[in-house]
Amino acid sequence: MTTVVLTRHGHVEGIDPPRFRGQHQLPLSERGHREAALTAGRIAAAWRPAAVLTSPLQRCVATGSWIAKDCGLQPTAIDGLLDLNYGDWQWKTHEEVAQRWPRLFALWRTSPHLVRFPSGESLQDIVLRSIDVFRSAIDRFPHDTVVLVGHESVNRALLLQLLDLPLSAYWTVRQDPCCINVIEVENDALRVASLNDTRHIDRSTAVPELPPVPQDPPTSLARPPT
Repeated sequence: MTTVVLTRHGHVEGIDPPRFRGQHQLPLSERGHREAALTAGRIAAAWRPAAVLTSPLQRCVATGSWIAKDCGLQPTAIDGLLDLNYGDWQWKTHEEVAQRWPRLFALWRTSPHLVRFPSGESLQDIVLRSIDVFRSAIDRFPHDTVVLVGHESVNRALLLQLLDLPLSAYWTVRQDPCCINVIEVENDALRVASLNDTRHIDRSTAVPELPPVPQDPPTSLARPPT
């Protein structure tokens, strides 16, 4: 059986108030590093991953590095996990986009599967590349656990495909920072065992003061064999 642990990067600037972050490079915030450290601890305690595959964007690389360090691995950058390219909307606030592209913004909120971002991608584009990453992972690791570190949009689109749901249901799937989704594949049968699990993050709020965040763990990114 292959177990895929799909997680999202930790907190970054631009989540609240929201911006179209997309492929804009962003470091993890202090909160994001703490979320990533908690996620790494939970994954290392519950599984023995054979690989940590991450989007090449900085926020995912940092999150993946925390996980890989705790699991005694090195993260591998996979372009297929890149965030959605929002084109002309990238790094703009929702208010800015709503003012300049009111009809397209409204369509994004009501029928996201019909939208192609100006000079950017569509949800169909990220489905194609993220499902290729998933397929490759289960082919390469038929009896192991693999960690995928992605983005809110990529994870949503991928999960909809795995749940056999249409892209029109995009807004019904929630992906909080450093959530954990677990997908099990055995004998060509696929099961989504958990979705948007943040218990390891939520419990941390009961701690009056978390320990100081260490410096970023050393990041030595590998690239998949060609």
